[in-house]
Amino acid sequence: MFGCTICLASRANSPLSRTCELLKILNKFYKRNEMQKIAADQGLDARLFHQAFVSFRKYVLEVSTLSADLHIILNDICCGAGHIDDLYPYFMRHAKQIFPMLDCMEDLRKISDLRVPANWYPEARAIHRKVIFHAGPTNSGKTHHAIQRYLAAKSGVYCGPLKLLAHEIFEKSNTAGVPCDLVTGEERTFVDAEGRQAEHVACTIEMCSVTTPYEVAVIDEIQMIRDFSRGWAWTRALLGLCAEEIHVCGEPAAINFVTELMYTTGEEVEVRNYKRLTPCSILDRAVESLDNLRPGDCIVCFSKNDIYSISRQIEIRGLECAVIYGSLPPGTKLSQAKKFNDPEDPCKILVATDAIGMGLNLSIKRIIFNSLVKPNINEKGEKELDTISTSQALQIAGRAGRFSSIFKEGEVTTMHRDDLPILKEILSRTVHAIEIAGLHPTSEQIEMFAYHLPDATLSNLIDIFVSLSQVDGMYFVCNIDDFKFLADMIQHIPLNLRSRYVFCTAPINKKQPFVCTSFLKFARQFSRDEPLTFDWVCRLVSWPLVPPKNIKDLVHLEAVHDVLDLYLWLSYRFMDMFPDANRVREIQQELDSIIQLGVRNITRLIRATETSATPGTDPLSNQRRPGPSPVSPRKVRGAPKAQDSGVEAGQLDKSLGSRLVQEGLLTPDLLRQLQKEWSKEHRQEEVGVKLVAETLNNKIKGKKK
Repeated sequence: MFGCTICLASRANSPLSRTCELLKILNKFYKRNEMQKIAADQGLDARLFHQAFVSFRKYVLEVSTLSADLHIILNDICCGAGHIDDLYPYFMRHAKQIFPMLDCMEDLRKISDLRVPANWYPEARAIHRKVIFHAGPTNSGKTHHAIQRYLAAKSGVYCGPLKLLAHEIFEKSNTAGVPCDLVTGEERTFVDAEGRQAEHVACTIEMCSVTTPYEVAVIDEIQMIRDFSRGWAWTRALLGLCAEEIHVCGEPAAINFVTELMYTTGEEVEVRNYKRLTPCSILDRAVESLDNLRPGDCIVCFSKNDIYSISRQIEIRGLECAVIYGSLPPGTKLSQAKKFNDPEDPCKILVATDAIGMGLNLSIKRIIFNSLVKPNINEKGEKELDTISTSQALQIAGRAGRFSSIFKEGEVTTMHRDDLPILKEILSRTVHAIEIAGLHPTSEQIEMFAYHLPDATLSNLIDIFVSLSQVDGMYFVCNIDDFKFLADMIQHIPLNLRSRYVFCTAPINKKQPFVCTSFLKFARQFSRDEPLTFDWVCRLVSWPLVPPKNIKDLVHLEAVHDVLDLYLWLSYRFMDMFPDANRVREIQQELDSIIQLGVRNITRLIRATETSATPGTDPLSNQRRPGPSPVSPRKVRGAPKAQDSGVEAGQLDKSLGSRLVQEGLLTPDLLRQLQKEWSKEHRQEEVGVKLVAETLNNKIKGKKK
């Protein structure tokens, strides 16, 4: 107003100098619903309004000089000559300084408008597609019928949720004399010797092309369209594939939703229902003891420690068992499945997580649930321990008595007597109908945001995008916590926006500290424009590696396998900077063999771990044994921030490190190795390492044995 500022020292005797009155005025402004509503129209939702107010209050109370116009308005309000609402223009002026997007809100809202995603795929809208829904339970032959049409077509694409499923269709197609390529995040296999693309391709669903024309497309496990993390990939495939026929396979619970979704594209859905090919019954008795195991049994656990413990107890009884869990390499999973399926092999028992729910053909007679409580990620990205859903229970139970196995009838029960009535009640429920589909911001949308907000970090761009995004009732924005985790980790590393975005979409196991530190080193080397050569990777992972001597060694080898997966994934996005994909794949195959050897001898590894454990500790994690705790569904929220727990840049402090060890996220050896590695990092990485520690710390409470 006056173009000058007034020093607070010169107004010592004015009403404005009374801090208590200033606080009362500011708090009254904050509580005015009318002000919040007006601010919301300008783009300040409740969260941003609160942040802006806190900053504005701090500015008013602590700044050494105050602009003349704001000084006069505050004096007038103190003297009763002004109204609290008169603060609004000055509050908004301050808000626009800390939230620059408020000046271009209209453009940002247009960019983040996700209400009509069908219009994102003009090639698909240009043709009239025939949509056929193959609906049925596990082991009903629904996918088989879709694949038969796929094999008979002149061209086709299979889209599956797992690499193992894509591999299976790839092999089945080529065995049937239909040339087929394989495309996953980490692998491209062309059957043509000169690298020409075949007319058929089997791929993981994230990798399907929405611009290539096909006669037939198969989308498997369509119910995953509502998955809080990956649902966007099924939405993209269903709306965007350019195929004359779209064959959708999945649970009947998705029929009505897919029909409604296709109504928005003007396409009708033909439904084909299937029934289970073999009977599967729920037994009236629990197993209760491992002494009661029989050939063809599969014990399903929801934690790796339970797998280790049960495997050891089975071995004590003189029996052999195979083990399958999610973090094992695909080759090791197939090796263990082959061992269990082989009638000539003495191994007749399988101990597995719900990783067997998709992608493996197993000769299981009886599914035994060791527990009915499983960790899940909700729509807010929070980890919950809850009883398994009916859909999950049916998916796992349906693996018993598969049509192609030697057991023509399946059985389902629990290990513990008290769980059996709960399982029966779960399986008797109707599966909840699917009502929403996932969406995810594209790199192009984020680049447009960055044009308007050049100083915002990638993590902040994502936050702003999600807060402004508009979706109709059929859609939701998928959880982006993993993306933000990686964005925060490499924020201090100089990368252009497109490269940074690609790095942050990499699929990594953020629970593995070695994988996280390797990801940091990949990004740093890339930012220096220095190629990540085979020799560089070998030094990073200390190749060659030896067979594991205990469980800790096995866990580390699995992490190394993930690091090599990360290299291969990035090599298809940045070929010049990751030039040695073929050589890395060769040592990854050797590593898979080493891990297979370790898993075949897993009971020996467990014994070695028990021997090295100190008295009074859990031998599988070398931790102090906890007291009994109730196993009940509960929500686990984040831990205190790193600055509150004493995490210093470049290292994990003793407090955080001990908690990571106690929660099973680190072993003592890995902790020492991490501290040693991170202490050698350049000072420019200290911020990034702090972010790694903070993010791990925030996830601690999501870990429950």
